[in-house]
Amino acid sequence: MLNLFGLTLSQLQELCLEQGFPKFTARQLCDWLYAKGVSEIDAMTNLSLKVRARLKEISVVNRPTPVNCQVSKDGTKKYLFPYQLDNSNQQINDAAVHYFETVFIPEEDRATLCVSCQVGCKMGCRFCATGAQGFHGSLSAGEILNQIFSIPEFSKLTNIVYMGMGEPMDNYDAVMQSIAVLTSDWGLGWSPHRITVSSVGVIPMVKRFLDESECHLAISLHNPVPTERVAIMPMQRAYPISELVSLLRRYDWSHQRRLTFEYTMIRGVNDDEAHAVKLVQLLKGLNCRVNLIRYHDSATAPNFKASQPLTIQRFQSFLNKQGITCTLRTSRGEDIMAACGLLAKVKGRDA
Repeated sequence: MLNLFGLTLSQLQELCLEQGFPKFTARQLCDWLYAKGVSEIDAMTNLSLKVRARLKEISVVNRPTPVNCQVSKDGTKKYLFPYQLDNSNQQINDAAVHYFETVFIPEEDRATLCVSCQVGCKMGCRFCATGAQGFHGSLSAGEILNQIFSIPEFSKLTNIVYMGMGEPMDNYDAVMQSIAVLTSDWGLGWSPHRITVSSVGVIPMVKRFLDESECHLAISLHNPVPTERVAIMPMQRAYPISELVSLLRRYDWSHQRRLTFEYTMIRGVNDDEAHAVKLVQLLKGLNCRVNLIRYHDSATAPNFKASQPLTIQRFQSFLNKQGITCTLRTSRGEDIMAACGLLAKVKGRDA
C-alpha cells in the first residue's frame, strides 16, 4: 500500500486528482502529516468519512518507532530503526529485517540530528564502518523523515545533517524529497540553512544539488593526494577530487550557504605536513572551511589509528595560518558507536 508519509504536496495533489477528492484535500493531508504529525488516517478529522475510508483502502501512514535507543555518557543518543527488505507494511520475521541508525547530538545552543539515507553504503571508504557492511538498500523519503519526526526530541531540533549511513547523492531523489518536506511552506517550513548534506563527491549529483537546493554542502575529502585518496576512497577513481573542487569553484559561497570539507585524521595516512600543504594548494581561494575529525577506532578497519593530538593541532594551525579556516569537530557518542564513521547496524535488533 502507498505510504502517505513522505509524499510532497504535488504528489498528494496527483493522488487526490486520481481519486476524485476535493482539490484542497492535498493541503489538508500535508497539514495532518507534517504540521500536526498524525500517524492515523482516522485522526484527520476535517476530511470527509468517504475520503478517509478510501484513503484507508489504498494507503497507510507508516511511521515505525525506533526499536532501541542508546544513550552516551555525553548525552548523545543513537536510535535504531527497522528496514524491511520486502518494503511491505506487514509484520515480518525479525531475521528478515535490517536496521539503520540515526544520532541525536545535544549541545548548549543547538540540537542536531544526524540522519541516514541508506542501509549500508556502496562507496566503500576503507576507514568507514558503514562502508565495510556493504549496501543493503536505499531509504524512502518517508523513512528518512521518520527518523526526524518519530524521536522524542523532534521539537527541540535546530539542525539536520545527512551524515549518517549511506551516500546522500546515491539516493538523491529521496533525499531531495525529504528536504522538500522539511523546507516547504506546506511542510515544516524550515530554512534550508538548517540542513547540511554530505557527499564523497558524486560530481553529477553534487551539481544537481547545488543547482536545486540552498542547503549547506559537506564534502568528505580525507586526502588531497589523488593516488593516496583512491586507496582509501575508491570513488576517487570515478570522481576525482580535483574535478569536484573545480566544480565547486563555479558557485558563489559568499552568502549564507556554507561549504565544508570533512577530513578524518588518520595516523600515517593523511596527517603530515606534506598533506597539509597539498590541502592548502587544492582549496586556496575557495570560500570554505575544513573540519578535522579524529579517526575513531573500528574493528572493521583495525590497521587505521587516530592521529596524535599534537599532530592534529599542528595540522589545524598550519591550515589556519595559510588562510584556510580549519576547525576540529568534537567527538560525540564514541562510547555507543555513534561517532563519525562508526554507524554500522545492518542486521540484528540489539544496538
